[in-house]
Amino acid sequence: MISSIVFILILVITIVLFYKNVSAIVSNINLGKDLTINDNKAARWKRMFRIAIGQGKMIKRPVSGILHIMVYAGFILVNIEMLEIMIDGIAGTHRFFSFLPFYNVMISFFELFALSVIAACIIFLIRRNILRVKRFHTYEMTLWPLTDANIILITEILLMTALFFMNAADRVLQLRGLEHYMQTGPFLFSSMLVPLLKNLPDHTLILIDKTGWWFHIVGVFAFLNYIPYSKHFHVFLSFPNVYYGKLKPPTYISNMEAITNEVKVAMGVLGEEAVADVEIERFGAKDAKDLIWKSLMDSYTCTECGRCVAVCPANITGKLLSPRKIMMDTRDRIEETGYHQIGVKVKADEGKTLLGGYITQEEIWACTTCNACTNECPVEIDQVSVIIELRRYLCLEETGGPATLNGAINNIENNGAPWQFSPEDRMLWAEGLDVPLMADKIAEGKSPGYLFWVGSAGAFDDRYKKVTRSFAKILNHLNIDYAVLGTEESDSGDIARRAGNEMIYQMQALMNIEVLNGYEVKKIITCDPHDFNTIKNEYPDLGGNYEIMHHTQFLQQMIADGKLNLNSDNLKDKKITYHDPCYLGRGNKEYEAPRSVLDALPASKIEMKRNKQFALCCGAGGGQMFKEAEKGDKEVFIERTEEALDTGADIICTACPFCMTMMTDGIKYKNKEEEVKNYDIAELVTMSLSI
Repeated sequence: MISSIVFILILVITIVLFYKNVSAIVSNINLGKDLTINDNKAARWKRMFRIAIGQGKMIKRPVSGILHIMVYAGFILVNIEMLEIMIDGIAGTHRFFSFLPFYNVMISFFELFALSVIAACIIFLIRRNILRVKRFHTYEMTLWPLTDANIILITEILLMTALFFMNAADRVLQLRGLEHYMQTGPFLFSSMLVPLLKNLPDHTLILIDKTGWWFHIVGVFAFLNYIPYSKHFHVFLSFPNVYYGKLKPPTYISNMEAITNEVKVAMGVLGEEAVADVEIERFGAKDAKDLIWKSLMDSYTCTECGRCVAVCPANITGKLLSPRKIMMDTRDRIEETGYHQIGVKVKADEGKTLLGGYITQEEIWACTTCNACTNECPVEIDQVSVIIELRRYLCLEETGGPATLNGAINNIENNGAPWQFSPEDRMLWAEGLDVPLMADKIAEGKSPGYLFWVGSAGAFDDRYKKVTRSFAKILNHLNIDYAVLGTEESDSGDIARRAGNEMIYQMQALMNIEVLNGYEVKKIITCDPHDFNTIKNEYPDLGGNYEIMHHTQFLQQMIADGKLNLNSDNLKDKKITYHDPCYLGRGNKEYEAPRSVLDALPASKIEMKRNKQFALCCGAGGGQMFKEAEKGDKEVFIERTEEALDTGADIICTACPFCMTMMTDGIKYKNKEEEVKNYDIAELVTMSLSI
């Protein structure tokens, strides 16, 4: 009776404390900006079961993934036994479910998973503390994060070990026929401990049994209330975090409706009364409370596993940025702001903010927005969205940002391209080619089947103009009914948006959409993955809905339809390696189209070590193309070029103007211009067609 009262008292205290701690965290998350997420519930539930429950993303890294699944599954299954322990604790019974005919088989099954938990935790401890896997020991992993991880692992080992000794002592007492210890049959793994205990007196065995029982249950209760102060709160938050995660492509950036109205007023689409009563406290995010609540939930869900750090191109090349630190800093700041720091009310430093006080400008400007971190995160955290919001604040509130990047954005505003070229020169790339203009086609009463979106790089970058010409030759060779906008085309705004200048992005987007809709454009082809991503995923928010293809997808379709026959011997005996553009690959999950086209060429193909979803960024995205890189051990493009050269390829193939620039520069830097060439897929196709 006394035992039951003590158990119930501990249980009540545990529940009250856990509710209080979780309520404080929920309150902190709700300090973020409102965001309604209630779309496509079926897809959300499906993804939650696949990723959060099914651990779908963990197996990307097989070793750590399998070990984590062992701990995850083992801890859940073993704690089904908690149901029996709870009943025994409240009612004062002993092994309440022992009447089941398969009871010993069930407990043996639980013991199997308990053993797997112990084994996995020991391996994790070795990886962290002896092998010292690099991603666990970056500069943000100070004493507490490292200690926290070890506490959890050691606690799990002790809790599982207690179960084994409890079951072993129980079995010996069963064999001795003691009252209260009913026969259940042997338990597969704990029976191995029986020889160690069989000569102990009854009172010692009872003590071991009771100590194991109480240690396990009280340990679980203590563990439950420790978790809210630990990175292991993801045990609970991973489910809602995955459910509310981004369904759109990872490279999608949310629209700022307040900016949309401002731009429409400036364009004369709306009257000034549309924004007269609108009060915006702040554009972008300076502090944690300026972020949406989902970003704050992300910060609490962070497992601090470091998978994001291990794939971040900036971090790999020694720069200050750590995606994990971005989330840890966000969590620390909102805890300080919300007066919930290790269970103590701490007055927030009002003079301190997330940007500047925790996260430096150097960190956020080092990001290439390649989304390797979001792709890798096992609980669907969106680190890039926090960085973009901080950039938005700098650009829209403080006119901050690197000078050369600001210069490129000013050029976009004034010239419709990031370089100081006249908009009237947009068609110079087509000199000597028969390239139809959309305006001329419409004037003739014709509506072209495709619009070829050239893009700023395709029109003005000397190297990429060759790619544009090659693709135009292919279109002409195939007699495709297409046209270009010519001087009516303007920069898509991608660079401005990724840099945080939402105002310039929306001005560009709305102007382009007005032109495209005016011509009733339905289908678009482009060679630029960045423009492809922006037009496909972000223009719809502003009323621009089009069917857009990347040129590799178009070429794949033409080959599949038998319209392109690439049998020329021009590339025979050449070895090609392909670099995946981030905004085509990870951003829009297109890995097969370019490879399919390359497979049709009479050349051998070889993959780089990091390819497809694991491909390393070229280093140019997120505005990096137009600014100096932050300090580090090396440039990202050099790291990627070295990986490409290690394949022994004769040709580094790309499918993006930014990647083209970076790979070309990398080849020059390594003094390999005579041995290795860099071509776009469109150029390789024209070589094979001899056109």
